[in-house]
This record gives sequence, structure tokens and C-alpha cells, in this order.
Amino acid sequence: MDSTFADILLPLPLKETYTYRVPAEFASRISPGMRVIVPFGRKKSFAGIVAAIHRLPPEEGEIRDITALLDDLPVVTPKNLELWKWMADYYICTQGEVMKAALPAGLRLESETVVSLAPGTDPATLPPAEEAHARLAAGKISVGDLQNRLPGLFSFGIVRKLIEKGTLITEEELREKYKPRHETVVSLHPSLQDPARWEEALHHLRNAPRQKEMMTRLAHLTSLISPGSPGEIPRKEFLGEETSGENLLRQLVAKGYLVAAQREVSRLPQPPGGPTGINPLTGNQQKALTEIRNLFAKKQVVLLHGITASGKTEIYIHLIGEALATGRQVLYLVPEISLTPQIIARLQKAFGGKTTVYHSRMSGPERVEVWQKVLAFGTSGDSSCQVVLGARSALLLPFSRLGLIIVDEEHEPSYKQNDPAPRYHARDMAVVAGIQHQAPVLLGSATPSFESYRNAKTGKYGLVTLPHRFGHAGLPEIIVADLLRARKRREMKSLLTPELYQLMTAALQNGEQVILFQNRRGYAPWVECHDCGWIPECRHCDVSLTYHRKGNQLVCHYCGYREPLPAHCGRCGSPGIRTRGFGTEKVEEEIGLLFPGARISRMDLDTTRSRHALDHLIGQLESGKTDILIGTQMVTKGLDLARVSVVGILNADNLLSYPDFRAHERAFQLLVQVSGRPGRSSFPGKVVLQTTQPGHPVIGFAREINYHGLFNSLMPERKLFGYPPWVRLVRISLKHRDQERVTRAAGFLAGMLRQEEKIRILGPGSPVVGRINLWHLSEIWLKVPREFSPAHLRTTMTRAMEHTLRQPGFSTLVIQVDVDAG
Repeated sequence: MDSTFADILLPLPLKETYTYRVPAEFASRISPGMRVIVPFGRKKSFAGIVAAIHRLPPEEGEIRDITALLDDLPVVTPKNLELWKWMADYYICTQGEVMKAALPAGLRLESETVVSLAPGTDPATLPPAEEAHARLAAGKISVGDLQNRLPGLFSFGIVRKLIEKGTLITEEELREKYKPRHETVVSLHPSLQDPARWEEALHHLRNAPRQKEMMTRLAHLTSLISPGSPGEIPRKEFLGEETSGENLLRQLVAKGYLVAAQREVSRLPQPPGGPTGINPLTGNQQKALTEIRNLFAKKQVVLLHGITASGKTEIYIHLIGEALATGRQVLYLVPEISLTPQIIARLQKAFGGKTTVYHSRMSGPERVEVWQKVLAFGTSGDSSCQVVLGARSALLLPFSRLGLIIVDEEHEPSYKQNDPAPRYHARDMAVVAGIQHQAPVLLGSATPSFESYRNAKTGKYGLVTLPHRFGHAGLPEIIVADLLRARKRREMKSLLTPELYQLMTAALQNGEQVILFQNRRGYAPWVECHDCGWIPECRHCDVSLTYHRKGNQLVCHYCGYREPLPAHCGRCGSPGIRTRGFGTEKVEEEIGLLFPGARISRMDLDTTRSRHALDHLIGQLESGKTDILIGTQMVTKGLDLARVSVVGILNADNLLSYPDFRAHERAFQLLVQVSGRPGRSSFPGKVVLQTTQPGHPVIGFAREINYHGLFNSLMPERKLFGYPPWVRLVRISLKHRDQERVTRAAGFLAGMLRQEEKIRILGPGSPVVGRINLWHLSEIWLKVPREFSPAHLRTTMTRAMEHTLRQPGFSTLVIQVDVDAG
């Protein structure tokens, strides 16, 4: 009989799949999308995904067998595999890298080195330090566990020495990370549903009143839970704080009156209540909804261009309801995890337990549970994950009946994955997934990306506008405050111009809330010697260190390096170390001094690292327990707070000075988005935009909220100088510990690429930060015509990169590709 073979996708940056023989015992059960264990290399084993089944043996090389089949059903759908391949081809990476990004860690079995004592070895004959290691290895133990068991004594050197001497032997083990959660539930024995048997049991317990009382109480509680049938109740919930309850329960189980069993339970948080219905739409919203429906009949993608607070979310909810009514799944993408608490509350109000979230701050087991429920939708009868709200990784879930994709705030740069590969753009991949699933895609934004807006204006996408705010809310008044004039007149109140200070004072007196935006975290972006100008820099990166008041430390925001704030200058010895600039920590301190009675919160990466910190911050805001919120870009995105009446942008100049062709587009987007936070209810909103460049064109467009003016102003420049959306930008980054070697390699690679005349090559050159974490960097930028085939681009670039790596001295280079960079 002909052998069966399987192409296996491994979680490694390999160019292709590897073919293995399928043992006879697996042949009837194996199918694409299942996980298998396969040998790879001399001693390693990996858990891979079956990409294809066939009967074609490899033309060369040894054929090895699949070691184990891990699943009864596929954990990945054919559409997943199709999307992974598309991503790998377009973004010039490997399918293994896509697979690693897509699968939750709990579904990826990780290889772990395990050591054990060699047969015939007596640990007592070894020196004391070696003996301690060897005794623990008398049974199998992982190197990680060995380290934990020997705090302060463990040494990798000792382990290596024992292995070299033959005292310890090693092997690789694959360990399953995910385990379902179970709880013990108790119920009456089914036989007690018979009234005669019930009475008989009560009679037998006449001399055990406490057991009789427990059984009667359980009968009452379970009948309330499940009338007419033997319901069950969690043991912890049933026993409560009763200390003797465990013993009574065991006695009743032993007598056969009660049953204790294990039940799998969800780790996912349950909605606080059932759905309360969908809100009716206003006339403007209903008109937009009708236009979207009509366009979806003709277009795969529709762009909803609605100003801030126009009620786009309510339109999304109506569209979601329509998709659910047809039994389809919905994916609702947001750019930041910070947006999920408020939006999930609105979705649960409309759809109850059919909604869930999926993002990187969830625990590994929670992510696996969402994955499995999305995968099983339509066959399990479980609709708890029918609507998934998530960040970009949610796009890679195993949907089988996807009926609608919503990409909210589609302009946000956060949708682009930077590191590691695949460096994909979730908005663009949502369009690809929509085509794949034949599901309509709705892009929403108050400030659309120029790419999406041009696609809409040229007819590739449908376009619907929502130009008015919801209800009676009006657009905020935007006041441009001149920082230079205020400083010259000595009118500044610390970091605040008179305009902002007066508005904040009035808002706080009226019980209203204020948001202050400063796009730098930490206390000060750098510190400097007042006498000689020395600035402390990171030892591993070519950047100055940021001062953080907490811990009195200087911190590198690239590699995480930390050092204490020096008391004296590292160059001249002067004690005159001064902070320069200001971050959110300093804003918090200064505002606390100006408004001593105000309750102040800070929202940035440093204050939201813990899992529930963000939910707590938003809860404080919604309940009115925070008067002033200070934050970085997190405060600009989607916060819907009824009592916010004033927003202050403390330094708009920071946004205008980035060396990036998108700097003005993104500055406008940020300014308009943060300006959209106030005035969302009966409170009139005011925004103070502090700048030293009040006449800057972007400031003018932002003050007027004039998106079309900005678009029409910048697009001719983009076309003239050859920037997106007129071309595709590709960045190649080269990394090496040796600066001279990376410079030579970049020059060689650029020369290879210049052989393709249709592609314009810029560079090579050093990026703004030329060294990160001891890696020296060089960049090459490619301007690729839109008509240039992605397949041809991949072939051209792959050939050039492989040829570069084959050159003497270049094999240890790291080369990374970012397609649609910027």
C-alpha cells in the first residue's frame, strides 16, 4: 500500500514546510490543521501543524515519521492556513513566523531541556556543588526547575560540566501548556428524583440532622437552578464559609445520596447581566446605515467617515445585530487594548453573552479558550464567542462563519505589527480576510488614513459620511494658544498657558472633568549637566536616557536599561544635573501643585502594565472619581466620557517634528482625535492646543477640523515625491554587533537590489537611532511601483538577501523586511 505523507508547518523561520511519513495508526485520523509532534534536527522535537496530506514522497533526503498526533479535530481551519500563506508571501516572511504569531502560546507545545542522572552514577562521589545538582536529577528534571530548586547555588556552568563528564544526560521534552479549568459540583443522586426514595433517604437520616439539613438545602437550591431535573451547584458556592461542610458532604456522597463530580468551567469573565436591547438610531445614523447596506451589495469594503462622537459605534451595533440574525460571526477590531473595556460593555448590553474580547493582556489559557470556542462555533451550540472584540491578533482567530468585519479607528498606526515578523497591517489583512470569507468589511474613522480615503474616492471602496455629532452635542471649540507669547509675557502657570489654566479652573469648579495630553512618558525626556552640557546616554543604544521620578532612575525606552540618577556630571563632576523637557510624570506633579484639591490619574504605559490597571483607571473616570486625566496617546483613542469638558494638548510641536513622511497626517489625526474627547453630552467642549507654531498649516487644519483641506494639501506632495499611496514602501533593516560589517553588507545588498530598474532604492543609511541593544543598524528603503507584482518583489528581494548572506563574513547578519512600512 502507498504511504501517506504530510507537509508540516513548524514554528520556525523556515522557508518551506517539511514532509514526513504518516504512520499507519494515524493515517485514517490525520487531517490538515491538526497538531503533530515531529523530529527535527539531531535531538529536537517540535509541535507543528499539518498543512497538507498527500502521497508524494520527497525527491531527496531522509523521510522521517510523525511521532505523535495531538488532536482529534483540527485546531486550525483551511482558511487559516490560506491566510497564513498569503501573509507570508506578501510580507516576505515565513509561514512558521505567521503560525507562531497566530497560535496562542497554550496551543504551541514548547520544547524543554530535561536532565537526568546517568545510570550507575553515585552523586555522593561528586564535589558538593555538583552533588546538589546531580541529586535533584536522580529523576527527570527540567533545567528551569533545577534552577528554581537551587536558588543562589544553580549554575549553567556546573550543568554543562556534568553533561560533558557524562554524569548527566539530556533530552528534549514537549510540554502541553494549556489545561482546562475544572471545578467540583454537587448534586442529588438521580435516584432521589423518585419521591419514595427521597422519603426513604430522609428517614435514614433522621438521627443525623445536620446531614439531613444539608441534603434538604441542596435539593432546594438545585431545584431553583434547574426546576424539574437534578441540578448541580459548585461545591464552593454550596458550602460557603461552613468549616464542617466538607466532612458532611463526604459522608453524604459515601452514603450515595449526593454526587460530587468534576465540571469544566470557563475562565472568561461573564457579562454582568443579559442583553437590554439595541438603541434606536437617529435620522443621520439611520441614513448612514442604509447607505452602508446598499454599498455592501456592490462593494466588499465600505469606509465610514464620521466625525468624533457622531455615533459610529451604534451603527456598528446595528450591523452586528443583522449579522448575528443570520447565524454568522463578527470580528470587531480596535487599535488599542485600552478601548476594549468601554466597547465590550456596550456590546454586552446589546448582545449579552455572545461577546468576548481577545488581546495580548489576556492569560494564555483564556486566549486558548477563545480560540477553541471560535473554532467550534456552529458545531458546539456555544455562541459565547460569536462576536469577538480584539486588537490586531484577533484577526488570526479560526473563524469559519465570518459574516462581518469592523475595523474601528482604521487610521491608527497601532494596527501595524512592527516586531517580530510577520510585520503585517491588520486593517489591510482584514480586507484580505473579508474577501476570503466573503464577509463585508467596514472601516471607520473620523480621520481616515490617506490610503483608505483615496480608495474610497476612486471607487475601490464605498464611502459613507456622518458629518454631525450624535444628539445635541456640538463640535468642541478649539483654541490655539501661543506658547512663545505666553512665555515672553510671563503668563505661564507652570506648563499651562493662561487660556488652558482658566478653562481648567472653571471646569473643576463646575464638577467637570479635564484631559491633558502629553505624548511623552516619564518625568523628563533627558537630563543634562548645567555646566558642560553632558547628557547621560544608554550603554546599549544610541539614545539619551529618560528620567523617571519613581525609583529616581534613568531608563532607556528602547532596551530597558536602567541606572540611578547621577548626583554629579559624568564628564566634569559638576553637581548641576538638570531635567530637560517634560513627560507625563512631571505633568502629574506640576498639575498636583496647581490644583491641590483635584483627583488626578495618569494613563500611560507605566501605569497600565498590570492586567486590571486600565479597567480600574477607566472605572474611576466613568464614576467621576477622577477630575483630571493625564496621559500619552492612550487618552486620544476612543474614550467616551460624558463629563469631560476641557482637553489640553500641552505641546503640539512634538507631533510635527518626526522625520517621517506621514508626520503631518498623523499629527492632524492625533490632534483631531484628542479634540474629540470633550463635549460629548450636555457639557460644551473646549480644546486648548498649546504650540510655538500657531501658524503651522497642520495646526490650522486641526483647529478647523478640516480633513479634506489637509488631504488635498498633502496628496500632491506625496505624488510628486513618490510616497504612498502612490507607491509601496519597503524597509530592509540589517543588524550586526559589528558596525563596519553591517555597513559593508548594507552597501552590498543595496547594490544587488539596484539591478531591478523599476524599483527606486534609497540608502543604505543609519536610522535615527543607529544602535539598539548593542546591535548596529542600517536601513535600505525601496519605493515599489503599485503595478509591481508582490510575487516578483518577494523573489527579487529573497534572491538578493540570500546572496548577501552567502558572502564572506555576512552569514551572521540579521536581515528584517517590513513591507508597507512607515
